[in-house]
Amino acid sequence: MKQPGNIQEVATLQPDYMGFIFYEKTPRFFDAEIPKIADSIKKTGVFVNAKIAEILDKINEFDLNAIQLHGGESAEFCAELKSVLKETNIEIIKVFSIKSEFNFSELATFEDDVDYFLFDTKGKHKGGNGKTFDWTLLKEYPSAKPFFLSGGIGLDQLEDLKEFYDYFSKIGKAHLLYAVDVNSAFESEPGLKDIEKLRQFVDVMI
Repeated sequence: MKQPGNIQEVATLQPDYMGFIFYEKTPRFFDAEIPKIADSIKKTGVFVNAKIAEILDKINEFDLNAIQLHGGESAEFCAELKSVLKETNIEIIKVFSIKSEFNFSELATFEDDVDYFLFDTKGKHKGGNGKTFDWTLLKEYPSAKPFFLSGGIGLDQLEDLKEFYDYFSKIGKAHLLYAVDVNSAFESEPGLKDIEKLRQFVDVMI
């Protein structure tokens, strides 16, 4: 999200989270003001290998409710950030990128210090690559921690999403697929969301 008017349009759809990217090397870099939106929408700052001081500055400036770590942040970094934020209700979401395989043992050291994992497609950019990964890999997901599904998700994936959710429902783990993170497939240009496409998505998914 970048433009105040577009932010307010998307907010009318009542998403649970809305992301603002604080990474200067992307055309989606956010450097505006966040207009008034419903308190139920969690304003999420997206960071790539930022220092904790920078994250805290953005939390204070934009009254963020969640932090998405989209770089190579270590488990130690997440633990330090959690400690700093312990008196708040700010959520920490750690992103892991997947291509054709993934070693789920990597998650173990992050378990205690993040609220959610997010699985995205590995690509040349830090997110917004517009491609999906093989979701069947997540059938081997070993954790009890809920996760976000991301990576090139658009209207063409609606049936696949339903089947994916149904799989977790059948094994009694529907709660693990906590949220679906959408981005580039719903843009008319980087950072500008197509409200009609989003409305179609919401109408089908909810």
